[in-house]
Amino acid sequence: MKLFLLCIIPACLQATFPNPRNHWTLLPNILVLEVDGTLGEQPLSCIELPEERLRTDNRSLSIVWKKNGVEETQRGNSYMVHLEESIGGGNYTCHSEDGSLLNHTVVLIQEDWTKRKKILVKTDQEDYLKCYAQNYNGEFHCSWTWHSSRVGKVAFIKARRNSDSYTSQCSVDSSAQLWTCSSGHSNFSCSVDNSGSGISCLDKLHCPYAEESQQIHITVYVRTDFLVENYSKDFYLSEIVKPDKVTIGKVNTTLIQWSYPSSWSSPYSYFPLTFQIAQIRSRCKRCDNPCNDSKLSKTLKVHSSDSCQFQVKHKAKAVCVRAKDALCNSQWSEWSHVSLRRNGKNKRKDKLQKSRRAQKNQTS
Repeated sequence: MKLFLLCIIPACLQATFPNPRNHWTLLPNILVLEVDGTLGEQPLSCIELPEERLRTDNRSLSIVWKKNGVEETQRGNSYMVHLEESIGGGNYTCHSEDGSLLNHTVVLIQEDWTKRKKILVKTDQEDYLKCYAQNYNGEFHCSWTWHSSRVGKVAFIKARRNSDSYTSQCSVDSSAQLWTCSSGHSNFSCSVDNSGSGISCLDKLHCPYAEESQQIHITVYVRTDFLVENYSKDFYLSEIVKPDKVTIGKVNTTLIQWSYPSSWSSPYSYFPLTFQIAQIRSRCKRCDNPCNDSKLSKTLKVHSSDSCQFQVKHKAKAVCVRAKDALCNSQWSEWSHVSLRRNGKNKRKDKLQKSRRAQKNQTS
């Protein structure tokens, strides 16, 4: 009796949870099968026929099937895709006896029995998607890192404002690079970067002067071969805003000034920035960007809604400035810096004066 119970339970589970658990159309002629790792089957049809004719005419139809260009033994209007774990994805085509193409279906596999991602990797303990905005104009950019052995491409993009009252409809142009998602509450357009490792999006209905009542929800479907995975992120623009580098320059040898990034939202009185200033007193160890030195001197913060000036201490060799939104806990911009090293003429003058002082001290 115990042996009978052990055998019957798996049979019940298999009947309760069929494989694939779900299937849906990603784009025309692209079918996604959500599999659970067990054995399963998914039928494909070559020509749309009434259900009665499908049962009676399938064997009499002289239709040849190919998977990834290789002819299969199955014939007829219906083809059964065999699924086992992640196996079963491919480009399925059906042909007439003379070889003419009748139809095609790309089958993508989406694993739902494991949380382990295979296509993208996390960087610096962050999410798979890293998003930021230069300002509050409704534009933002999201990027990711491909797995070293699984570089793929974007298969689908969904972008919307989180709201239970609206359903967003998404489509792509013929180039498969420009996506639009619209609803009664939002209207997004997204384009894929030339590198294939990011997207740039614009919420055309966003008002920068109004408080955001709904988060942005972005989902990116990526595929490699015939495996597909989706990655999502929710955020307010105020959470991901990161100003561009500030413009910084010297007024004279002891005074510097900087201004807001040209890409930052205006008016600046409504979108104020906080600036952080660091003075570098030691010799530049990383002359391409001294601000990355871990031994930055004590920093100070300045709040301003206009261009700023700062009196530099005499011993400072360089000054670094960066900015962030003054009204929310957002990201700092990258550092901008200006070198304060004196020119050769002044250096020679200082050296001569130092030498004369030394000689005077010796004679006295």
